[in-house]
Amino acid sequence: MTVLALLCLGLATGGPASAAHTVSDDLSREVTVRDPPLRIVSLTPGATEMLFAAGAGGQVIATVEYSDEPPAARRLTRIGDVAAVDMERLVALRPDVVVAWPAGGNPAQREKIARLNIPLYQQQVVRLADLPGSVRRLGALAGTAAAAERAAHDIEARLAALKRTYAARGAGKAPTVLLQVWNRPVYTVGGRHLMSDALAICGAHNVFADLPEAGPLVDTEAVIGRDPDIIIAAAPPGEGAAWLADWKRFATLAAVRSGRLVVFEDQALSRLGPSVIDATEGLCRAIARVTRGADAAH
Repeated sequence: MTVLALLCLGLATGGPASAAHTVSDDLSREVTVRDPPLRIVSLTPGATEMLFAAGAGGQVIATVEYSDEPPAARRLTRIGDVAAVDMERLVALRPDVVVAWPAGGNPAQREKIARLNIPLYQQQVVRLADLPGSVRRLGALAGTAAAAERAAHDIEARLAALKRTYAARGAGKAPTVLLQVWNRPVYTVGGRHLMSDALAICGAHNVFADLPEAGPLVDTEAVIGRDPDIIIAAAPPGEGAAWLADWKRFATLAAVRSGRLVVFEDQALSRLGPSVIDATEGLCRAIARVTRGADAAH
């Protein structure tokens, strides 16, 4: 009989009963786990980074591919990727809790984990301002509240500093930005995406902020119609220049006429963990630089 079958029968949990505590996850769902330290499996790179930030890195026993922040996370066992994990291996690890991403990943596997009576903690941030609270809740889960509070306070302080430095610059007429996240076809981000929030902190406005989808597909005509002041190629390393070369064919675009074309290849901008703050700061500097440069030319 497989480990998965054993757990379905309630025979694979083993060990003596221990004290338990109940916490709320990022969806305000109550999750009951045994008292820390815990055996935690993280199903997303962002959650892995958040757990380390909360001081719970030593309790994470496995994660998924691309969980490379902080560097210590690279030593963790991989049991799959965001799309699918090896359920047999997950069950064999006997986790006390699985931390998952409710907005993505594999909903069917999350449902299976819940049916196996493995506590499922949903970790999700929608805005940069959500990061501190999410870190604090993970600290409550893992019994590392003091470390989580320090990390949360640091995130709050950095976000406040970025807003003071950059957001005020957009208090008048914020430059509009096409944040391109894929090429051929062109994908951008909608107004509910964390990257759209990053643009706002940088004193800029997502030209497609009215779109409800997280990652909408847009055509060239739509971009020309909205005529962004700045085009940012948030591309994989080495690909941004080619993306921007495509736009240079459209000389009527304001971003092309003014030379406000930006290559931004820091992949942390799409990571749902504290390193997104570093990436946001870099994005703010890039926007400020190209804006000042274009203004000086006029």
